[in-house]
Amino acid sequence: MYRSILLLLAVSIFLSCKDTKSTKKEVSQTPIITDTLPEKKELEAPKGTPGNPMIASQAELIPFLTKYGEENPETKIRIENRFGTIEVELFKDTPLHRANFIMLVKNGYFNTTQFHRVSPDFVVQGGNNDTKTTARNREGMGRYLLPNEALKKYPHVRGAFSAAKYSEQNISKASSPFEFFIVQSHRGAHHIDGEHTVFGRVTKGMDVVDKMNEVSVDGTEWPEENIYMNVTIVE
Repeated sequence: MYRSILLLLAVSIFLSCKDTKSTKKEVSQTPIITDTLPEKKELEAPKGTPGNPMIASQAELIPFLTKYGEENPETKIRIENRFGTIEVELFKDTPLHRANFIMLVKNGYFNTTQFHRVSPDFVVQGGNNDTKTTARNREGMGRYLLPNEALKKYPHVRGAFSAAKYSEQNISKASSPFEFFIVQSHRGAHHIDGEHTVFGRVTKGMDVVDKMNEVSVDGTEWPEENIYMNVTIVE
C-alpha cells in the first residue's frame, strides 16, 4: 500500500522531465560506509505525526516557516553518502525554502531517503525512497507546497541546489517540500531557470556529485544500487 502511495507521488513530481518511479529492480546494495553513515532505521519526525502534522494546512505555511526561519538561522548543511561528502550553502533570500529544508534536516527526514534519480550530464535528485517510513514522515511534516521563490540572480548553473516540483496543475510553479536536486552538467540547466527555485549552492564536493552522476540507472533513472544519505547541519 505504501509503495503504491509513493509511486503515485513520484509520478507527479518532476524536474524538467518527469520524476518517476516505476517498479524498481531488486539489486544488491553497496555496503554503507559505517564511519560516515548510520545504520538505516525507522525514524519518526519528533514533532509531527500523521495525525498531528507540523504544518497543518497550506494557510499556516508562510507564518509557520517565517517564524521557524527566524528561530533557526542556519545556512550550511552537509550531505554524506557512500561516494563522499557534499557541503551546501542555503540562501537567506529564499527564506521559505531555506527554513523548510533546515526543518526537514533537524527532524531527520532525509536520513531515511536516498538519491533516487540520476540523470546523466544533468542532475542528481534526492529526498525520496520507496518505503513506508518516508510516506509516514512526509505525513508527519504535513501536506503543503512551497511558493516559488526563484530569483534571476540564482540561475541553474553547475552546483545549483534547487527544489523539485509537481508537474500536474501547478501553474504557480510551487515546489515540492521534500525533494531537491543538484545540477551536475558543466553547461548548467538554464532551460529550467524560473521553473524551479534555486535556494542554495554546492560549496564543496562536486567531485562527489560527478561520481554519483556516473552510476548505472534503470529505465526511470533510479540508481541500480541505492545511494542513501545522511544530512546534518554545519552552522
